[in-house]
Amino acid sequence: MVVPFLIFSVALTVLIFSARIFTSAAEKIGLFFGLPPLVIGIFIVGIGTSLPELVSAIFSVRDGVSEVATGNVLGANISNILFITGVVALVHRVDIHLSSKYIFIDLHYLIGSIFAFTLFAYDGVIDWHESVIGIIIFLVFSIYLLKTEAVVSPQQEMDLEHKEKFPWLQLLWIIAGCLGIYFGADYTISSLSEMAVTLDVPPSIVALTVLSIGTSLPELVVNVAAIRQGKAEMAIGNVLGSSVFNCLMVPSIASFFGPVQVPSEMLHLALPVMVASALFFYLITHDKRISRWEGMLFILLYFIFLLKVVESQV
Repeated sequence: MVVPFLIFSVALTVLIFSARIFTSAAEKIGLFFGLPPLVIGIFIVGIGTSLPELVSAIFSVRDGVSEVATGNVLGANISNILFITGVVALVHRVDIHLSSKYIFIDLHYLIGSIFAFTLFAYDGVIDWHESVIGIIIFLVFSIYLLKTEAVVSPQQEMDLEHKEKFPWLQLLWIIAGCLGIYFGADYTISSLSEMAVTLDVPPSIVALTVLSIGTSLPELVVNVAAIRQGKAEMAIGNVLGSSVFNCLMVPSIASFFGPVQVPSEMLHLALPVMVASALFFYLITHDKRISRWEGMLFILLYFIFLLKVVESQV
């Protein structure tokens, strides 16, 4: 048990660190080409922080433990909506005020993406036919955001005229990050499977708890950094965007490597909790703010969920 756990810990650390290297380097290259901040936020930072979930899902399908993919998606989204939002609210100390954009666009797409995932997963399997719909929904979401808000500022146009040399070093960091993500995900999934066998616990449960918390760390780091920079609303946007990506793209891309199984224990507890968490978030943010007290409530609900998962396996 000790050896698989050590391998899992090291591999997960490599996976998370490599995703951070990849995201940071890709962000700098995006700035070099003058990409608008929204494009960088959605397609580089947002997707980059979800790379651990995506690559882990692909490897789990390849290794014949596809239930790890759904466990990780459900666990990561519950962690994003409850735990990370709660931490962000507590770190911010004062109420986080949200604009209409997050209430009427991001939040509605979050509910829609979770509804789509629920429909895909309800029969216990997600195949590539359903995944095509998930990818189309995400592309529509992305195109809508780009058309409405992705505008290059005059300052960025001036910067484009006085660009420095291409950041080749950042390209090398992207390659190194990709290699780290590949091997980190490979060893993370194989060691997780060994841990599940040793503990006599379904791999999906380990993914729902330990793996999902670990792969959510990039989002936590990025969002706490955003809070420190006075960008609390952006941090909430990152949580919503990452959750939408997890629901639509992670299982969709993984399903092209084989059917993604959704175990019954996921349907009975984790899926209803994810749906309820999103609806609760939807209702509680309709006053366009999140208080510290609400943040503490989110965190308490998350730990109650973890407790119920543990109790279900005793």
